[in-house]
Amino acid sequence: MVERFKLGVVLQWLILLLFSPACEASSLGLTVHVVPLDSNGGKMVRAHFSVITPSPCPDLSEVCAAGEDCQSHHTSLPYSYTKPSPAWCVRQWQKTVPSNYNELLKLGSNTVFYVSIKADPKIRANNGKLNRPAFVALPPPLRATVNCPADFHISAKDLDGDKVRCRFALADKGECQECAPHSFLELDEGSCTLKFTGNAAAGQYFIYLMAEDLIPAPPTRQNINTSPLSSVPVHLSLTVEESASGCSNNPLPLDGTPERDSVKFILPFQEVKFNANYKVAQERVLEIAVVGPPDLYRVGFASVGPLATMTMAWIRSENNLTQILPVCFVANTESFQSELRCLWLFQREMRTLPEGTELKCNQTEMSLLLPVGSLRDVDLTELQLNSAACPVTYNNTHLTAHIPLSGCGTKAVHSGSELVYTNTLKSVHHTMISRRPSLVLPLACRIPGAQVTGPQYAISMPTETETFGVIEVWLDFYLPGQGPLARFTSSPRFRSNFLPAARARREAGLENGLARNSTELHLGEKVQQLDLYVMSNCTVDRAEMIVTDCMESETEDFAESRPILEKGCMMSNSTLEVITEKKTSRIYRLDIAAMGVSGTKFYIECKLNLCIATSPSGECPNLCGNTSSSPNVLVNSVFTSTYSVRSGPVSLMVADFMNRTTDKPSTNTTDAPSSNTTPKPGTPEPTSNPSSKPTTNPTSKPTTNPTSKPTSNEAPRPTNGSSITTAIVTGNTTTSQAAPEVATSWITGLILMTTSIFLQMKILP
Repeated sequence: MVERFKLGVVLQWLILLLFSPACEASSLGLTVHVVPLDSNGGKMVRAHFSVITPSPCPDLSEVCAAGEDCQSHHTSLPYSYTKPSPAWCVRQWQKTVPSNYNELLKLGSNTVFYVSIKADPKIRANNGKLNRPAFVALPPPLRATVNCPADFHISAKDLDGDKVRCRFALADKGECQECAPHSFLELDEGSCTLKFTGNAAAGQYFIYLMAEDLIPAPPTRQNINTSPLSSVPVHLSLTVEESASGCSNNPLPLDGTPERDSVKFILPFQEVKFNANYKVAQERVLEIAVVGPPDLYRVGFASVGPLATMTMAWIRSENNLTQILPVCFVANTESFQSELRCLWLFQREMRTLPEGTELKCNQTEMSLLLPVGSLRDVDLTELQLNSAACPVTYNNTHLTAHIPLSGCGTKAVHSGSELVYTNTLKSVHHTMISRRPSLVLPLACRIPGAQVTGPQYAISMPTETETFGVIEVWLDFYLPGQGPLARFTSSPRFRSNFLPAARARREAGLENGLARNSTELHLGEKVQQLDLYVMSNCTVDRAEMIVTDCMESETEDFAESRPILEKGCMMSNSTLEVITEKKTSRIYRLDIAAMGVSGTKFYIECKLNLCIATSPSGECPNLCGNTSSSPNVLVNSVFTSTYSVRSGPVSLMVADFMNRTTDKPSTNTTDAPSSNTTPKPGTPEPTSNPSSKPTTNPTSKPTTNPTSKPTSNEAPRPTNGSSITTAIVTGNTTTSQAAPEVATSWITGLILMTTSIFLQMKILP
């Protein structure tokens, strides 16, 4: 019988390979959470599938056949990411299958995978209930670097308290196909930790595991070989990549990021929110990749300099998901991946309320009536709502509470198309240790989005343009003491995160003398010091410019370049920042001699963001200061997309600065990308005329009057002969002719959507 089963499985595999396209591949990850069904004694189970597939993402139209007990999970916030290449996404569905289930499944046109579940019903001796198999969290596709050892902890939980063990799947047991373990991978079965030795060539590898639950043995019997109660499949993928940057440049999690294997307990209609915060020494975080339950909100991703953050939130609505739900996430840079972290959302079970309990909802409040006879041994004096200031009254028969929808700690959360007002009646013990029974009673008034409308529920995310205006950024170059901000550069105060203060003062004295005695410059000589203006037209109060990176090259293609700033830090003692009153622009004093420019011209490229702190007492991050280690600085700020601006050729000859002309060649611009649109390609035209001045392309923005005077809040634009070269570009470019990269602008906050509603009474069991 066993041999016939094995032969059948092999034949299924060969038939599918024979008639399938050559491009089919294994999934990039798979877990199945198995829930035995009491209705038939556990002979059937509800299998919750989560599968990672390469892009393009397949639809779920074929996973559920007609007449099957099956449900596919469609979400307005799909899990879709780019690293490792090619891009990938997550597909989830649930289906009733036999407890002993072996099947070759196909998802879309390019993903095929074999699933083996062994969850035959077993009645537990300790509680007389059906055994529940282990739950294993599905991580994003794993990444590692050649010759760099790494550990990947696979998070697992068991609701029965059993010990979970992971092992490699075995083909001779019908658990997998072509699944021999790789020599460069080791597995700690007890902790479910996969160890990569580093001794692998670059490429993508597939890993097939089985997770088993075992009844914990007493310490005196630890070495006894016990049979597992069940086995469920875990498929992983590992992409090994080449890197010239060593082995220690992975993004590091900051305080505030959930700890590994942590658990968050959730009441009905409760909202749980948490942040993932990272700091990276090299490159920048491109994405925080997440695999979690349907409708997990992921908002506010920001990557500025060495810092990155994202907020995640989940609201427990009525659902038929599993009782515990894993959320796994990593931060990806171009070459590296952070350590894997997973946390678990635990949906608390609620007992049935006693007969006679009433919760009524009206336009302004919800009122609770609860028989006190059902609250045996509960101290009624310790009961309170979310806010202790709101009274709870009781007599010999009933407890009553009138709970305003706009007070007493009542919270409003969105659940699908519904708006739900929630509060909690709970015991608050006045001593640190108490053995008295506690009451936790969630209360909710659901307002389905069908009958009540009103502008107060029409909430939308403002775009970048709505927040910051139509942004232009550009570079200018001036001799010290010249230019539109000469009052700051002629007698400068410096901010330096490289030079000691004494050295900065000496530089300031030298530069002041140069600014006051510009007539002493010889026309045939090279400029020794130059001011780099990084400018914007932003006039929003409290907005601030953050320059993350600048580089210099003597060739237009930047084939060879030298960093001036990286992650907001000045890279040598040849650069100082001039302190000004204009937070939406920056000025850097460049020591040309110390920079080692050998020719008579060079090019500059800078990357920057504009930022607004969301609280009056807050501040935008100082990327090279102590605040960069605090994730809250990044979380509590609003950023534009990342702008990249490149200059034309900058002449370093004194004569070019001294000879003034009135020519004003134009430089094209494009609209700044908003948070929900793809930026248009920008084609900045570098100029070499000593007196060039940018104008605005009338096809993309209103024309700027060259004779108009800037307002007090507007950055002064270049005037006759004031700069060697000027370039304006918006968006995010890597070369002077490249299309902008897409970067995410974000608004702090949580879940904003448009909904219309009406009132309905609801009390939760």
